[in-house]
Amino acid sequence: MQHIIIGAGPAGVIAAETLRKADPDAEITIIGDEPEPAYSRMAIPYYLIDNVEESGTYLRDPENHFKSQNIEVVQQRVDSIDTQGKSVKLADGNSRAYDKLLIATGSHPVSPPIPGLELPQVHSCWTLEDARNIIRLTQPGSNVVLIGAGFIGCIILEALVKRGVNLAVVETGNRMVPRMLDEKAGGLLEQWCKNQGIDVHTSCSVDAITALADDQVEASLSDGSRLSAALVITATGVKANIDLLAGTGIETDQGVLVNKAMQTSNADIYAAGDVAQGVDFSTGNQEVQASQPTA
Repeated sequence: MQHIIIGAGPAGVIAAETLRKADPDAEITIIGDEPEPAYSRMAIPYYLIDNVEESGTYLRDPENHFKSQNIEVVQQRVDSIDTQGKSVKLADGNSRAYDKLLIATGSHPVSPPIPGLELPQVHSCWTLEDARNIIRLTQPGSNVVLIGAGFIGCIILEALVKRGVNLAVVETGNRMVPRMLDEKAGGLLEQWCKNQGIDVHTSCSVDAITALADDQVEASLSDGSRLSAALVITATGVKANIDLLAGTGIETDQGVLVNKAMQTSNADIYAAGDVAQGVDFSTGNQEVQASQPTA
């Protein structure tokens, strides 16, 4: 049996290990498109505040673990899936056949159409490469603007405070974490931020980001404020990575639609992690599992 897993995040790695326990003789391949060993995005804040080194974000020992499990790890982008021929085509032109396929492609950050987002001082905080850029661009006392005060934004916020930066937060909602907190709870969080010296702008948006001298940028806000910064971080939501499935016939919505067994509309293809949209046992509705889907 040949199992292919697209995605080298926690869902893909744990799936591969579970398959190995269930079938010692199976051929198992993890295909991931980042040039890093398999790592946890949730460990990035600890890396930002120097609680761990970069290797501390790794899910497993990259030198020995997968070899000892007889799991092949391929660092390549999957360009397409042939559901009829049961194979995946890689960016290097090679193809891999599968008997069973797991889609664990995760999600990606999305940003509003703000002029200036392409500037080199603007980054998300989603990958290890993003984290390296944040460390490179910030020192204690650096001015940083964080766009978005949702769940992901607030995780980043705490790490930035511990880095000792001068932080301003801009949130379009009328409170912080508006999808998860009511007005009272959001207000308490905002007061905590202000007590930490954070400049909080709610019911506000960034209209544009422009370059200044000395590698600085300026964020122009809808309330008339202008904030200069060494770094602007966008944390305005994520979307499931489902573009790969176009034309495959696999049913998608906000994510890949799965049943209670995590099986897609194709009997030989499954999905797990942020990309999967399965039944929420508390509501009975099909919900995407990503940390902060956009509206």
